[in-house]
Amino acid sequence: MMSPNGSGPHHKIWSSSASARVVSFPRRGSPHRADERGYTLVALLAVMTVMAIVALAAAPSIRQQAQREREQEAIFRGEQIAEAIRVYYSNQESRLGRRGIAGLPTSMDQLLEGVPGVGTKKLQVLRASAARDPLSDTGEWKLVAPASREIMDFTREVMLYSENIRPTTRDPQLQAQEQFMAPIVLPSNGGGSPGSSSATAADYSGPFIGTASHSGNNSVIYYYGIARHDGWVFTPFFR
Repeated sequence: MMSPNGSGPHHKIWSSSASARVVSFPRRGSPHRADERGYTLVALLAVMTVMAIVALAAAPSIRQQAQREREQEAIFRGEQIAEAIRVYYSNQESRLGRRGIAGLPTSMDQLLEGVPGVGTKKLQVLRASAARDPLSDTGEWKLVAPASREIMDFTREVMLYSENIRPTTRDPQLQAQEQFMAPIVLPSNGGGSPGSSSATAADYSGPFIGTASHSGNNSVIYYYGIARHDGWVFTPFFR
């Protein structure tokens, strides 16, 4: 199209309205884009702050759940040891006529080695994983001697838990030894909590009737009403 003065083509932008509109678009690096990025950053920081607060609030619950799982595993392993002691004692009495303390194992290795079975084969009575305490730093179980303070404290707690009724083992060979290996002793005026007076049992080695943890921490789970790890005694008695 020629311009009115005939000087050459003249381009125009037409719109649906009567007059032409000039549409402007924000260019790169304009203040509009900078404002948007600022708002996005503030929103991101706000979300991250909320997530951090939620994580901090949930942390105690996560730690408690982790401890509960370790305690459940400790009880599971401890009761396997208790059953292994029962089988070992039964085998010693019936095969060799060893009764009382003489029929008890003297080390965890004896339980891991097993007992004589048919022919020359040995019967496994304890898995290697059960011989490790998941609650203590060393992983070693504390051996509990017959008629020791640990087993007597535990006996009292079990009786309190069962309303002064002494639960008895179903093993007839151990039933005859309960009063000697786990005697009932009334608490003295200065009696402490279960596991609090186990100084002499820390390095004990000899005939043992049960195991306990070296951990002196309070527990999440109550085992026979006891809320302290080293107060839990895993023994073939009271099962």
